[in-house]
Order: sequence, then C-alpha cells, then structure tokens
Amino acid sequence: MHKASASKEEAIIELSARQKEIIELVKKNEPVIGDQIAEMLGVSKPTIRSDLSILVMLDILKAKPKVGYFIGERLQPASQNAEKLRSLKVKDVYQSPVIVKETVSVHDSIVTLFLENTDHLIVINEKGILSGIVSRKDFLKVTLGNSNTASIPVSMVMTRQPKLVTVTPEEQVVHAAEKLLRHEIDSLPVVQETEQGEYEVLGNINKSIITQLYVDFVNQTMSS
Repeated sequence: MHKASASKEEAIIELSARQKEIIELVKKNEPVIGDQIAEMLGVSKPTIRSDLSILVMLDILKAKPKVGYFIGERLQPASQNAEKLRSLKVKDVYQSPVIVKETVSVHDSIVTLFLENTDHLIVINEKGILSGIVSRKDFLKVTLGNSNTASIPVSMVMTRQPKLVTVTPEEQVVHAAEKLLRHEIDSLPVVQETEQGEYEVLGNINKSIITQLYVDFVNQTMSS
C-alpha cells in the first residue's frame, strides 16, 4: 500500500508560512496567548491578528478567553486520521488482480480461485481487455448437479457488461466502498480506459481491503 503524503494543513487550505509557524508554536506551547505568540515570532500582536482569526475560523486553532490558543479539532489525531482515510485513492490501496482468460474452463477457474485464496476472478479476453468477473457464488450455481464443468468456459458464467461495476485508480476509496454497498458486491476491478473505449485491468479492490483500512483507522485513533 502506498501512503498518502499530504499534510493536514495542506489538505485544508494553502496556509502561509507564518500561519504554519503559528500552528507549530501552539502545538509546542498550548495553551498560549496571542501576545506570547507574537513575541515568539518577533512581531506585534496586530500583525498576526488576521492569521489567528483565519486559523480559528478553519478550526485549526481554538481560542478560549483568559486561557489562550490551543490546537483545534481538525488537527486532533482522530480528525487527521479521518481526513487521511477520506482522501485515500484507489491507486493507494488496490491489490494485484487474479486473472483468467475467458476460454479457461469453469473447473480450472475454480482451481485457480482456491489456489489463490480469493473470492473473485477477473476475466480477460484474448487481447488482455476486461471481459467479466466471476465469484464463488457464480461457480456454486453452475457446479451444483453439473458434472461437465471441465467443458464449460468461464465466460458462460461470469458477469459481463453492462452489469459489470468497475472503479478507476483516481477515485477515492470511499467512493469504491459506496459502489460495493450500492451494488451489493464484494469486489471491484480497477481499470483504466483505452483509446478504443475498452478497459485494461490494473488491479482489484474488495471489502477485505476496505475493512482493513477501517480497522487500521480505529486502532490509530485509539492509540493517538
């Protein structure tokens, strides 16, 4: 998995160098009054009044009368982790796909499914372009009472367009999760469109990946 690198301050707004310096001073000295911040910066308090107002408005800082400034909710660990999770893109977390060609038999596809310990197989055509997706449920339906799985191509049982649901690398993970819920499916092929309007398979994102992200988020928040 690739980690998101943008800082929380940059994700909120393009802050000035002085505003970022104010944030760091408050982090180290909270609670701290405006006069003290100005003194540490070597400027007058009126000079930083607008900076403080902007930071309070953005909930980066909070201010309490007779107490001073301290870090606001948007820079608290839970908010930072939530923002990081929200901003994650599919390209940051997708895994390598398990692929079979559409001419492969149902029998051999089932063998691949279990050898790779996966719930879905992505099916491609002879040009390497996305053709469909097949799940354990699909295999169960065709194998019950059927002894001819060695002669049935996987293309006969897979889900294909227009019912196929996909996701692009640039989409946010939360949007991928919404697609999984909306369509009541467990996995999404990660694709990029070719000049011919076809889909090249890059990877796969599924409920297991998204569940792991949620568990990591909760653990990071509780340990912060």
